Amino acid sequence: MANLKTSYMGIELKNPIIVGASNIVNNLENVKKIEEAGAAAIVYKSLFEEQIQLENAQMNDKLQEYSERNAEMINLFPNIEHAGPEEHLFNLAMAKKSVKIPVIASLNAILKETWIDYAKRVADIGVDALELNFYYVPRDIDFDGRNVIDQQTEILIAVKESVNIPVSVKLSPFYANPLNLVAKLDEAGANGFVLFNRLFQPEIDMEKEEHYSPFNLSSPEDNRLPLRFAGLLHGNVKGSICSNTGIFTGSDVAKMILAGADCVQVVSTVYKNKIDYISTMISDLEKWMDSKSYKSLNDFRGKLSNKNINDPFVYKRAQYIDLLLKSDEILVKHPVR
Repeated sequence: MANLKTSYMGIELKNPIIVGASNIVNNLENVKKIEEAGAAAIVYKSLFEEQIQLENAQMNDKLQEYSERNAEMINLFPNIEHAGPEEHLFNLAMAKKSVKIPVIASLNAILKETWIDYAKRVADIGVDALELNFYYVPRDIDFDGRNVIDQQTEILIAVKESVNIPVSVKLSPFYANPLNLVAKLDEAGANGFVLFNRLFQPEIDMEKEEHYSPFNLSSPEDNRLPLRFAGLLHGNVKGSICSNTGIFTGSDVAKMILAGADCVQVVSTVYKNKIDYISTMISDLEKWMDSKSYKSLNDFRGKLSNKNINDPFVYKRAQYIDLLLKSDEILVKHPVR
């Protein structure tokens, strides 16, 4: 029987499959089912500062709606400190207590001070690690991208100084050079890198002529991007590499390990195939390893990384050069209609 144990940020995992942050874990029964299905760890749903600010503003509007209609009502709805992050922290603590596998908190803040405050709060709960969601949605054409990298590096350093648990960074691919950013964050002390987060994109309803946000599940083809970066980063950073996006099967997990990942995060496959499918992924990974006579993940981790292959262009080529040169031939076989 193959040994599936791996290490992520210094945390020993029984296998490389982590269930990523999502609404699935809002239900404690689901959290327990995830453990029973064999997942090695859980990333709890992200604590969003922006959402908390919105909810607080809405709450204030409701509480103050009639508060100053006349002098007699001026104290009917006094200012109160409402939930803020407390409800999230309570649910996170309950999830941590309900399972034995590692639970990783996920944080998505705005202000540096809030990143630090929330990081301390989740660390105090006793979670096993913390995942910082770093990304930037361009809004200002004059804003220099270097400022984004500097700010995020400062936040990582500040959070690391504030907590005594491992800290990973979940990144977007939308940087001029993600490899350089990972190297800088690695030097700044990041214990792991989750590549990549999946951002919501706006869509337009053509009948209503208005924007909407469709549910944003990934597809199997999406795993080629994290595979590329796992292959490029293997052996070049101190932090752990966790591949994310488009990982649906045990075969997909094996691919990421071959490229150089230490573990993977899955969400869309759990939504599409249900929680129990995690056990199938684990079984399929074991069967593949047995068919190849691999006793452990270390026997093939990074075997097909950029560092360990002879072809220097596999991970660096951006266009299908051979196909472009034979474009006329392709059109004959596959005419455009």
